[in-house]
Amino acid sequence: MKKLLLLLILIGIGLFSYRYLKDNEKEVTIPTYNVSGTILSYDDNYVNLTNEDGNFKVKKNNIKENIGTEIMLTCKGIKEEEQKCEVTEYKVLKENEDLFSDYYDEAQEMLKKMTLDEKIGQLLLVRYYDNMNDIIIDYHIGGVIYFEKDFKNKTKEAVIEMIKGNQEASAIPLLTAIDEEGGKVSRLSSNKNIVSTPFLSPQDLYKKNGFTAIEEDVKNKSAVLNELGLNLNLAPVVDVSTNPKDYIYNRTLGLDTNSTMIYAETVIKASKDTNVSYTLKHFPGYGNNLDTHVSSSISNKSLEDIMTYDLPPFKSGIEAGAEAVMVSHNIITSIDKDNPSSLSKNIHDLLKNNLNFTGITITDDLSMGALKNIGNVDVKSLLAGNDILITSDYKTSFNNIKLGVENNIITEDNINDIVMKILAWKYYKKLL
Repeated sequence: MKKLLLLLILIGIGLFSYRYLKDNEKEVTIPTYNVSGTILSYDDNYVNLTNEDGNFKVKKNNIKENIGTEIMLTCKGIKEEEQKCEVTEYKVLKENEDLFSDYYDEAQEMLKKMTLDEKIGQLLLVRYYDNMNDIIIDYHIGGVIYFEKDFKNKTKEAVIEMIKGNQEASAIPLLTAIDEEGGKVSRLSSNKNIVSTPFLSPQDLYKKNGFTAIEEDVKNKSAVLNELGLNLNLAPVVDVSTNPKDYIYNRTLGLDTNSTMIYAETVIKASKDTNVSYTLKHFPGYGNNLDTHVSSSISNKSLEDIMTYDLPPFKSGIEAGAEAVMVSHNIITSIDKDNPSSLSKNIHDLLKNNLNFTGITITDDLSMGALKNIGNVDVKSLLAGNDILITSDYKTSFNNIKLGVENNIITEDNINDIVMKILAWKYYKKLL
């Protein structure tokens, strides 16, 4: 009898335990959560994304959207680190409207074959030197910028051979750049072998025949640059200045915001299909600031005034299809009181988030006086959001960036994201 009673008790305990475990199994069902992000790039096994909280990566699984697409991920687990997200499904929130999105896959494949040195070189737009071909080969630089002295007294044929020789020395086609604004800043004007009549300033063109003259000038100028082998013009100046006493005044249209908006749109639209890309500058607007070539310049203009008067020409040019924007070295205290615009993440966020700019961001020359007391401007420029650095001291720039990667101040993934966009731009420009 006792044995039977003990057996019944054991069976009861077993049944209770089984039921408890089944109930408990329901209680520990793994939860899910949602997280959104924009695709930055693909690694062998991971997708790299970014959102307002920073960059993160998840396993590829079946994610196959274009780079730049915003997606919502459903993840299994507890939302502590997206890195641990096990994706169960995803949906597209916003298709990529990036200028260069059609070329990211090709750029990604090319990027996989590049060394770190080759990637770093693509970030640099270097002032021309007599031994340029050696520099191109040794440092894998992505582009050359030519100044007035580089054209002086040369025949057109000699200039064509100079630029062609630089291109032939480079494994990856170069950006070949010039500041050909017209008027005060015209690198070709000293050489009548190339242009018999110097290019006019925006103000003189406007006085001649309004925006029609400006449109014709862009097409004529682009034809000259293209014939020489130049594919990037660091113009137009779309800073708003109506005061002749302003440092920047003579390089601007000299008219109000609305007129400058039309100017920006006119130049960018006229430049399309000319094989020469144009660059809006100097973001977020020079205004009445001092010359940053000489020293630092501080603007105390309110954010409201900047948004109302200075940004609209950039927005107009971006909406017209501008591929590049140059960022100034001015300090804008209402946006970032501590850093020049070129080194300010706040400034770049304004450009990319508020103005929806998806193209290439270029620094003004890093050798200018406004940055002379700031250390490691090369890495700081990249971390702020720049894609291409204009530099005269290419050795220092190259070595600083490489050391920054080695010391984990900037990661190679960061470099990859930037270089992929530069390569996509070169595909877009049909250089690749």
